[in-house]
Amino acid sequence: MSSSESAFGRMLRQLVDLGVIKLETEPLDARIERRLKQFWEQTTCPNCDHPTIQTWDSSDRVICRSCGFKPVYTYGTPFHEKHLSSGEMLLTFVLYANTLLSISQIAVLFDRAYGTVYYAIREVETAVQSGFPTVWEQFQHRIDGPTQVDESSTVCSGYKGQDPPRDSRHCGGSSRSGRSRWKGRHGDQVTLVAACRDVLRVIRGQLGIQYETDLEPVMREAEDLSQPLGEVWTDGLQAYRRMEFDHKIVVHDETYVSPEGIHINQVECLFSLVKPWLRKFRGLSKHGLEQAAHTFGIVRSLNLVGASLEILVDCLALGSFPSFE
Repeated sequence: MSSSESAFGRMLRQLVDLGVIKLETEPLDARIERRLKQFWEQTTCPNCDHPTIQTWDSSDRVICRSCGFKPVYTYGTPFHEKHLSSGEMLLTFVLYANTLLSISQIAVLFDRAYGTVYYAIREVETAVQSGFPTVWEQFQHRIDGPTQVDESSTVCSGYKGQDPPRDSRHCGGSSRSGRSRWKGRHGDQVTLVAACRDVLRVIRGQLGIQYETDLEPVMREAEDLSQPLGEVWTDGLQAYRRMEFDHKIVVHDETYVSPEGIHINQVECLFSLVKPWLRKFRGLSKHGLEQAAHTFGIVRSLNLVGASLEILVDCLALGSFPSFE
């Protein structure tokens, strides 16, 4: 047992070793298989582009009746040829994105190496982020109300460079065991900017807080996912004053809700949720922070609309296998 393992991690490991906690993912494997096979039935063959794909309930493969191509149903997705089963990969991502468990603690639950779980989560995360806009367009047809925009306090990156796993003494922190927060140069400082509209949550990590360069990506993504933004509500930050939208301001030095009912309570609530979630990583690189924050917004949006596991699989499938569209 590593001397740097947290007390909670040690207790979790003991519970796994005693057999108190045992994860059975076979039902989830079957559910993912059924959903992916439905996608195969609606797509063309990736080998010959012919719409003659056939599936069977009794087989883990599909077949093209034109060219004979016979891939497994996970072909082209992050589930394909991994050390984790399909259900294990999806469950690790759900635990990562929806709980305060760290990747190290999730690895303990599955009794797998940290690197195995880390790379599985990153592959699923990348695919889900890519497929989310297409699924969201089909799943959520209309979003109403004003768009609230706000920025968080500055967040510093934890470590830089290489992929994990890495020696904790080379993460930019102290020589003591465990990771300490990287103080970083000015260029490593990232501000979280979020836009909330109805059930939609969009979060981006930005280097600064200038409207033209730092707020525009968040506004553009929120608009792409929810039709024209309509009214935009912000606090009195100077960077917001150059907006070309129908822009209304609440001055927090005076009140949190203006006499006209203008507020940014939704986005401030979002930050109160995402900040504790980010702290479980004990520091992230700029790229890692941007990706993690974006993922949290996606999963929060799906939670707010009551999305099922099939919707999450749809995001993953559409993001990793474009021909499924």
